[in-house]
Amino acid sequence: MTQHLAAAPAAPTTGTDTGWWRDAVIYQVYPRSFADGNGDGMGDLEGIRSRLPYLRDLGVDAVWLSPFYASPQADAGYDVADYRAIDPMFGSLLDADALVREAHELGLRIIVDLVPNHSSDRHEWFQRALKEGPGSPLRERYHFRKGKGAEGELPPNDWESIFGGPAWTRVEDGEWYLHLFAPEQPDFNWEHPAVRDEFRSILRFWLDMGVDGFRVDVAHGLVKAPGLPDIGGHEQLKLLGNDVMPFFDQDGVHEIYRSWRQVLEEYDGERVLVAEAWTPTVERTANYVRPDEMHQAFNFQYLGTHWDAAELRKVIDASLAAMRPVGAPTTWVLSNHDVTRHATRFANPAGLGTQLREAGDRELGLRRARAATLLMLALPGSAYVYQGEELGLPDVTDLPDEVRQDPSFFRASGQDGFRDGCRVPIPWTVEGTSYGFGSGGSWLPQPTTWGALSVEAQTGVPGSTLELYRAALRVRREQPGLGAGESVEWLAAPEGVLMFRRDGFVCTANTTGEPVRIEVPGRMLLASEQVRTSVDGTAELPADTTVWWAV
Repeated sequence: MTQHLAAAPAAPTTGTDTGWWRDAVIYQVYPRSFADGNGDGMGDLEGIRSRLPYLRDLGVDAVWLSPFYASPQADAGYDVADYRAIDPMFGSLLDADALVREAHELGLRIIVDLVPNHSSDRHEWFQRALKEGPGSPLRERYHFRKGKGAEGELPPNDWESIFGGPAWTRVEDGEWYLHLFAPEQPDFNWEHPAVRDEFRSILRFWLDMGVDGFRVDVAHGLVKAPGLPDIGGHEQLKLLGNDVMPFFDQDGVHEIYRSWRQVLEEYDGERVLVAEAWTPTVERTANYVRPDEMHQAFNFQYLGTHWDAAELRKVIDASLAAMRPVGAPTTWVLSNHDVTRHATRFANPAGLGTQLREAGDRELGLRRARAATLLMLALPGSAYVYQGEELGLPDVTDLPDEVRQDPSFFRASGQDGFRDGCRVPIPWTVEGTSYGFGSGGSWLPQPTTWGALSVEAQTGVPGSTLELYRAALRVRREQPGLGAGESVEWLAAPEGVLMFRRDGFVCTANTTGEPVRIEVPGRMLLASEQVRTSVDGTAELPADTTVWWAV
């Protein structure tokens, strides 16, 4: 039954209401792991809505929701069967409407995930394409091809799935269909006008509800090279590599996003498009945020950088330089639902990638993570925070195989299959069935140590990671010189230390494992670890520590 909703409420304003995304701190909610409102062990929209005051008090500007659409959940909702419906496990359209309205009342904006590269194999279009057979109009909306070999028994080309194995699956009538991810996620053919029309309609559906923007999943993957050519011996399974692949970052995607930008311009309130675009260089990433395309693009080069001063400075400079010509803000991120949390990534030796199986040195990882967060929040532009990182949560690296649900875990190779570790439901209380996540347990088991890391355990505790985040977001909002911008002024600093100036502000980050003494540049605003200043005008920066100063 269709649910009729009243007119959408207005988005919050910022006074000038111009370019709010340029310095926004946006909090990613992974719905199934944030808060459970009905006690079934799975997070939902009701649970998210109940925790919106927490996010307001944390100090973020907007909330990005990972997919909540109707889905068989073959890939945690990134296999969408109906883009205009809420999966019953998360609630209803009325729940979504209430969530948007209440967020706006609290001064928060809502960004929703959009998954345009592929649908679920249960999507009506794909089901009809299977039923109608070769040559049917519906098959033209996906990539159906005849196979190679005498009997068509070989895949049409040598492309491999990001999740491992061939990127092609054969159907009963002998044709093959393309899926860059799981077989349950057939890729759309974006050369077909019906696909383009459908997604413009989907954009308007959610914009009419009042959402403030879209994070576009696999934004770099929609257009494939003509003829779907073989690749040969190149490494295909890495999302981020140095080679331009025929299925990623094709120039044709930009025409699509220009048309989407025109749709958003029809609406009041500065709605935004955010690209999840894995590209070979930050210069290629900048193509997605030209003035008539998207507003933000995730900086994955920064996310993958080691905790090393020289490497960090290089990627910061390259990122700012790439965005400057197109007039877009640089967008910084350290963790998300697809990679190891940075508290665990930095706890392990550099070079192990963004999917880890080892817990590493927990104390070292947390200290570096806190310092890395203050460094990120001091940089010009927008920043993303992944749920639970404000609690210092590590990845859960010892989940039993029988509870894992990441589809790539069950395939040979791919993304290593260990993304479940960063998706464990977050703790809200010291005690309880699921540490306050909900009354019915949690869909992935939480460690017994979770209570000590909970919101309740850290609230009001000086020096806790949660209070550090709250303080950082408050200072960032109040301190002139922080937030939006396009450059930093690097200052001379000891080896292994980053020091840069912005208007009325200096940031110092010691990435070494030893204390370093520096001259005090001004009045201390905030530090990731306790710092002592001396009467001689110097200060000792502890190992792996970032400090903010007012000058």
